[in-house]
Amino acid sequence: MDAVRIIPCLDVKDGRVVKGVNFVDLRDARDPVEAAEAYCREGADELVFLDIMATVENRKTRLEWVRKVAEKVTIPFAVGGGISSTEDMQDLFDLGVSKVSINTAAVKNPQLVTRASKEFGKGRLVVAIDGRKNPPDSGRPRLEVVVKSGTEATGLDIVKWAKRVEQLGAGEILLTSKDADGTKQGYDLEMTRAVAEAVGIPVIASGGAGKLEHLYEAFAIGKAAAVLAASIFHFGEISIPEAKRYLKQKGIAVRT
Repeated sequence: MDAVRIIPCLDVKDGRVVKGVNFVDLRDARDPVEAAEAYCREGADELVFLDIMATVENRKTRLEWVRKVAEKVTIPFAVGGGISSTEDMQDLFDLGVSKVSINTAAVKNPQLVTRASKEFGKGRLVVAIDGRKNPPDSGRPRLEVVVKSGTEATGLDIVKWAKRVEQLGAGEILLTSKDADGTKQGYDLEMTRAVAEAVGIPVIASGGAGKLEHLYEAFAIGKAAAVLAASIFHFGEISIPEAKRYLKQKGIAVRT
């Protein structure tokens, strides 16, 4: 097994890092530049920066927010939120961003995945998939893709969509459970494993990390290649070095 990745997530609203539960009830966490610098020092493997209101507000990613962070980071740095064209992606790459993440735009225009993959290389393209679980008798897919920060259901089955974005040219999948987001009750292991076993590209587990065991379970049970977490890191509950030491002790290969 390749060494796994530990990835703090900066959900940014109004220029500040925020964190909520189930994508709502957002509270202020910290300054994004200060957070990025701290995570680089602590040994995070990558960073993800999400302009979480861009799509909802029907606007582009705020480049000035990204620029400030990009000037300080020393590790790979992915940006998502409000990206709907290869021109948007080029603007971000010009700032020094390592990867871009598209979600709603990929669902609305799947060919954007193919165009971006061909233009920039699949290694620079992350497709984010937000999902929820539906009751068995709902008449909807049990594991369903949601978009626009979880406000809009799509009718798409998560596993089928994950397979399709891989075929279209995605380099990795950032999979977030809306139900688990911010609950600190653990990742949705069923959803994570279902996607990880269906595709051949890396899957980043997101949504629900609350303790060290949850990180381990995402790898050991969920078969994820990386874990993304926010609350536990932003509020000092778990440090990056602590997480890596714990995983190493549990037999998970981590990057040093």
